Amino acid sequence: MSRPSIRARCLAAVVSAAALCTPPATSAPVRLDDSASPRYRVGAQVVLAENGRRLAEMPLAKTAEVRFGRVDYKLATAAYLGRKARIFYVVPANVPGLRAAQGLRADWRGLGRFAGGSAFAGQRQLVWNGTISEPWMVESIELTAHVDLQQVRWARDGHFAFEAYFEIEVLP
Repeated sequence: MSRPSIRARCLAAVVSAAALCTPPATSAPVRLDDSASPRYRVGAQVVLAENGRRLAEMPLAKTAEVRFGRVDYKLATAAYLGRKARIFYVVPANVPGLRAAQGLRADWRGLGRFAGGSAFAGQRQLVWNGTISEPWMVESIELTAHVDLQQVRWARDGHFAFEAYFEIEVLP
């Protein structure tokens, strides 16, 4: 069996050292802990049918606009202090009772540093980009959900709910 030449061994050592010094690509998204947020469950303040009247008054309505109002979040960002990162608002893909992703669209307006946006079930949207400078990121959004009532299979208790969340992606 032949031994690798000294030149081949040196080249392999240089390639290995370069791999160790190369900064990693963007990290995979990680769900941010929001358990310190002021309210765990946020109920709708107003639910309207497509004609602007209260949904309860419109038994044959096809769509609903669910206004949650201001939703406050306290995101644990201490593990990322000093790191460049992007934060995304995520509307979950699996919403109990939802038959199709297009049946639920969340719209929000940032009330602080977070950008506003819109996403269907199963999508995520960038809301913040920068360097994490504090152990807690406290932000608020004004949230409205638009629901195609023909795409919802109602639970026995008549409730429909989804839990949006935030993901962080650390940048090199």
